[in-house]
Amino acid sequence: MTDFSCFIQKNFRIVSGFNTSWLLLFKDLVMCGSTFYKINYLRMKIRNILSISVLCSFIAVLPAKAQIPTYLDKTQPIEKRVENALSLMTLKEKVAMCHAQSKFSSPGVPRLGIPEIWMTDGPHGIREEVFWDEWDGAKWTNDSCTAFPALACLAATFNPDMAMLYGKSIGEEARYRNKNVLLGPGVNIYRTPLNGRNFEYMGEDPWLSSRMVVPYIQGVQKNGVATCVKHFALNNQENERMSIDVEVSDRALHEIYLPAFKAAVTEAHSWSIMGAYNQFRGEHCCHNDLLLNKILKNDWKFDGVVISDWGGTHNTDQAVYNGLDLEMGTWTDGLTTKGTSPYSAYYLANPYLEGIRNGKYTEKELNDKVRRLLRLIFRTTMAADRPYGKFVSPEHSLAARKIAEEGIVLLKNDKKTLPIPVGKYKKILVVGENAVKSLVIGGGSSSLKVAYEMSPLQGLIDKYGKENIAYSKGYNSNLNMNKPKDKQKADSLMTVSLELAKTADAVIFIGGLNKNYFQDAEGDDRKSFDLPYQQNELIENLLNANKNTSVVLCSGNAVAMPWIDKVPALLQAWYLGSESGNALASVISGDVNPSGKLPFTFPVKLEDNGAISFGKMSYPGINKKQIYGEDILVGYRWFDTQKIKPLFPFGFGLSYTTFEYGKINSDKKMYAQDDVVKLTFSLRNTGKIAGAEVVQAYMSEPKASVLRPMKELKAFKKVFLAAGEQTMVTLEIKVKDLAYYNDIKESWVVEPGEFVFSNASSSADVKSKVSVIVE
Repeated sequence: MTDFSCFIQKNFRIVSGFNTSWLLLFKDLVMCGSTFYKINYLRMKIRNILSISVLCSFIAVLPAKAQIPTYLDKTQPIEKRVENALSLMTLKEKVAMCHAQSKFSSPGVPRLGIPEIWMTDGPHGIREEVFWDEWDGAKWTNDSCTAFPALACLAATFNPDMAMLYGKSIGEEARYRNKNVLLGPGVNIYRTPLNGRNFEYMGEDPWLSSRMVVPYIQGVQKNGVATCVKHFALNNQENERMSIDVEVSDRALHEIYLPAFKAAVTEAHSWSIMGAYNQFRGEHCCHNDLLLNKILKNDWKFDGVVISDWGGTHNTDQAVYNGLDLEMGTWTDGLTTKGTSPYSAYYLANPYLEGIRNGKYTEKELNDKVRRLLRLIFRTTMAADRPYGKFVSPEHSLAARKIAEEGIVLLKNDKKTLPIPVGKYKKILVVGENAVKSLVIGGGSSSLKVAYEMSPLQGLIDKYGKENIAYSKGYNSNLNMNKPKDKQKADSLMTVSLELAKTADAVIFIGGLNKNYFQDAEGDDRKSFDLPYQQNELIENLLNANKNTSVVLCSGNAVAMPWIDKVPALLQAWYLGSESGNALASVISGDVNPSGKLPFTFPVKLEDNGAISFGKMSYPGINKKQIYGEDILVGYRWFDTQKIKPLFPFGFGLSYTTFEYGKINSDKKMYAQDDVVKLTFSLRNTGKIAGAEVVQAYMSEPKASVLRPMKELKAFKKVFLAAGEQTMVTLEIKVKDLAYYNDIKESWVVEPGEFVFSNASSSADVKSKVSVIVE
């Protein structure tokens, strides 16, 4: 301890003003719990402080006229700083940067004062601090975050402004917690309603997800925090996710599954990207030559870091040559399992180092990896004028609430059952476990430790008054229906709810899925399309007991609704985060007019889904092999082509007001390949209250030489109008965005000929059409 004390004293003398970091360290250490925790905490914090300490000490003792090294000069271009730092590093230091040193960090270069990279889950909030080599929370008292709505809810807003607000807010929280990389957002396509992680993604349409992911990334990275867009690519199920080998056509790959990633890289310039667990054409996606080298780094000119998913690296040769830059979590399942070997045994650790030393590998690939890692560090931790961020602020609560309110979708509203103004009823019965169950805990890596979570029940009590709200649980997700005692408890819960429903003025059922395993959760898929825990039976019985029953579903997936013809009002409420109760109460009471639209199609039955319809080889795969049988016809593209009527179509959502669309027109009839089509039409709020409508523009090519969907979304805009107000809507579509991917030429092609544009309120509700010619 004497040497350590001398070192601290030396730094106190040399580095004016640096005392604070050490004082805060020891202050926090005193407040920590067990000795074991103190040791782990001390180790982590000292690593951070010593890197900065070495850097500050080095600068402080330089002669007054000495030149600062280029890599430390924030006025120099990043590429010059990168090359200078690279030239000063040893082989061992370079290799060390390419693999993890703890569960969520990788090494810097302490000798040069280059700090570590610290990563955090996830896309909906900043994960609690964990022990150095454990998944368990470290039990800090200052790491409880704001929970933002799930990304499925963000997509349902159809509002890029909300995506920017989301990114800015969560980026500020990550920055305040001093994280370099936010492990999100997720943009995998909604292919089947059974995927356990659909709630983390942005729906079934590549154009929607592309337009929403760009401002999200821009908002995050303004804070000096890198986004890590995931999971690249074709990670469209949790079942057998570590091994399933996907085969899909080049057309479907480029037209459906890659556009959001491409927009994230070429438009938003994401600073990192995460490989997927699954295989694609025989190679794991975390070191897949086609995806990472040819498409990502060569075609898209990606200059950031490719990070493996935790446990997604399997081979040193492929990791070296096929585009992986940073190996994380090897020999774990990314959730709970502990690695079986030390970090030094990772594929890009000692095996890589020894391979270079004995001539198996050259430093060419290594230098490219390290350049990318240094570039990331200079863009984040070592960036000039990096903001300080903020954490659990009132502004973040307002952002979370606004996004939630705009994302809630009104799916049915017979006889204007909703809204329920305050004072209309004296006895409102709330039924359902999701009215009180935390929906930010669980679900895998997106699980959060939150500063607060306003439950739907509490939100309704605050809105209508405690004296006007009664609650009955109705069902319990923890009961095992195969056990007689649990079955008896479940029957009792239902009986109590039904008796209370008979005398209520109105009933609000709040159910759906949850974050339990085999529901909306990482690690495996749903086992059934039905609502779990006997909810369908409960809803049917509630409707029989009280016809004035509204249903609120909290989920990230479509579900079967055998009772849909009987229920007068239905809301899709997703997972809304910290402000869940306030947002839901605002919509139910009418303080907020719902304006969300579905980002994916709700089928009547599971077999109507394209992926499911092709049998087990299409989903979930046979013998770890899988062929995407529906090809480019994903989501509404499939339903349109097969003339299958969905329960609720893509882009659908009602309002408490009504809107009238005018006829769509184009600014001209003939367009060149590099032109922009300008579509205009009027939109009028014909109701008595203000509201917002998401107008959608779809494209079709009637005489295409290849199979094309009946329609494809190419533009959308959320338009806010006062009661009676009318406006002219203009939507612009680049002719180049009408292209299909020619898998023979390996390029995008816009065929000369006729294209038809339609304005619509959903994929199934086209208002008018206009035809144009592309030369």
